[in-house]
Amino acid sequence: MSSIRAELSGDTDELLQRLNRLGNLETRGVLNSIAEGLRTSTVERFTEEKSPEGKPWKTSIRAREEGGKTLTKTAQLKNSIRSEVSESGLAVGTNDIRAATHQFGDERTIRAKNKKYLTFKIGGQWKKAASVKVSIPPRPFLGVSEQDEQDIKDALEEIFEE
Repeated sequence: MSSIRAELSGDTDELLQRLNRLGNLETRGVLNSIAEGLRTSTVERFTEEKSPEGKPWKTSIRAREEGGKTLTKTAQLKNSIRSEVSESGLAVGTNDIRAATHQFGDERTIRAKNKKYLTFKIGGQWKKAASVKVSIPPRPFLGVSEQDEQDIKDALEEIFEE
């Protein structure tokens, strides 16, 4: 049989008080706070038009030609951002079907289905084509920024200092 022995010396009262507070910590409340902070910063990226790393998104054709912001014509994607907390952790994301395309980018070919040609406007001119290859650049909006990391650390430090 093996055993481990630990001996504490010095001012152990403060350490014991901090450990005792951790035992009473309501984990779900802490995770809710962190998740809401991450959800808020994710939504703010649509205003800033920047990735979690702070890199500007490539301006969309629509935003360039019509004005407005990239990925916010209807704000549907931005408004779909949700946070979820469980006993084992937290998640921030969306169930919007277009999210992965915008997060990671994509290349695809769009073909006319019901007519002989697709008709679309680019650069103020109408174009016709049987198919069009589209390249959508990545515009990451999900992720944890350096500021998010610092906010989480600050929140946890506050808890441990109480």
